[in-house]
Amino acid sequence: MPSAPPPSSLRVVVTGAAGGIGAAIAGRLAQEGAQVLITDVDAARLEQTAQRLGVESVAADIATVEGVAAGIDAATERFGGIDAYFANAGIVGGEGLATSDEQWATTYAINVQAHVRAARLLMPGWAERGHGRFVVTASAAGLLSMLDAAPYSVTKHAAVAFAEWLAITYGGKGITVQAICPEGVRTAMLEQAGHLAQLLEAHGARTPDEVADLVWTALHDHRFLILPHPEVGDYYRARATDTDSWLAGMQRLQSRFEHLKESPTA
Repeated sequence: MPSAPPPSSLRVVVTGAAGGIGAAIAGRLAQEGAQVLITDVDAARLEQTAQRLGVESVAADIATVEGVAAGIDAATERFGGIDAYFANAGIVGGEGLATSDEQWATTYAINVQAHVRAARLLMPGWAERGHGRFVVTASAAGLLSMLDAAPYSVTKHAAVAFAEWLAITYGGKGITVQAICPEGVRTAMLEQAGHLAQLLEAHGARTPDEVADLVWTALHDHRFLILPHPEVGDYYRARATDTDSWLAGMQRLQSRFEHLKESPTA
């Protein structure tokens, strides 16, 4: 059975990579020598990013079957195969109970079902040859929760759960599965978070490049959870071992968040 190529020789697809974490990961991998193809629904911004990073690109909407296949097909054609797939694209997708059914469906399609569709195309071939790497950009929300963002919290939990299932099912076949679970990262998503951004910044928001550096390090091992904020691991353990106390702490944080929203000077 052939061994997996070193990280510097990977043939890679990164979704949602016109900016933010995806662009940073793509740039770091390309800098290290990997062949990289990026996808995004924002074609104009994607092309600018691809030119800046010196990587391949395909405009695609990964909320659709065709969009997921487009990136995989293009990378397979241009590179002769794919060694690593970064399922990075994601959206917040609404707030609370008033979020429409349509928005819930769209959020699920991007944050979860796109991963399922990509895995369907990649896992059989990877399992046959004995290596491959599937990396999901989830969130600390996928291990914990996120205030004022029910669709995001629910679908990121599902994204982590699907990654766990892949790891269980295919880990013994030579395939590495990993989940990136940061708290605040200084991207457009954080800028749009309003008062919630203040709380995330207070916890120490990371830059996309910092996340990409940690991802590069994690490509040299098989750790499942990639935690740009190490304290998230402590919160995750507390949530599992004393759920009621963890919920009480989150309720206090929710009250603080509501106060920020209501304060005219916030």
